[in-house]
Amino acid sequence: MNKIVILTGAGISAESGLGTFRAEGGLWAQHKIEDVATPEGFARDPRLVVDFYNARRAQAAEASPNAGHLALAKLEAAFPGEVVLITQNVDDLHERAGMSRVMHMHGALSGALCAACDHRWPAPMVMAAGDSCPNCQRPSARPDIVWFGEMPYDMDEIFEHLSGADMFASIGTSGNVYPAAGFVAEARRFGARTVEFNLEPSLVGSQFDDIRIGPATQTLPVWVDEILAS
Repeated sequence: MNKIVILTGAGISAESGLGTFRAEGGLWAQHKIEDVATPEGFARDPRLVVDFYNARRAQAAEASPNAGHLALAKLEAAFPGEVVLITQNVDDLHERAGMSRVMHMHGALSGALCAACDHRWPAPMVMAAGDSCPNCQRPSARPDIVWFGEMPYDMDEIFEHLSGADMFASIGTSGNVYPAAGFVAEARRFGARTVEFNLEPSLVGSQFDDIRIGPATQTLPVWVDEILAS
């Protein structure tokens, strides 16, 4: 086995205290998705959207990588082949755990984006509605987050990695959101062995060769040790 491609979703960060879309009482439960995670919501009320992501950025800064994040960093460091990590998460817990190669298909809280000229730069901890772009000076700064209705980042590169994977692992994803929900089918099409880690099987769970049920903090360290021992 030469190449492992891994997809992570909100489930792995939930164990570090960062709420998923569906968690009761979390940040997402206080807002409608169409108000804070769509271009239309930003156009209607940029201050609401910017303040929402400021809160998410502050929450993520207080969180720490958990045993699941650390296990994947261990795999990347010790596996003799290639490990590619694709995440739907916008936090930086994978990087803080020690991973050097992380593809953020839904963007990152650490980034700012100009809605006018597409320039990107590091986001301050607190953004304000109407912040100016350092490139074009227009007051059109927004969080560098892929919202519903927008195209995820790096899709061509992601599909290229999936086509070359010997193993594909999906961790903490619901199987609700495409294109990520289709990654397992793509990897299988090219002959990859597939494994899912979740608290319960996802909507695409039937497409996996192996399903490991339980918290990622418990299941991932065991799996990584298995891979490195094989």
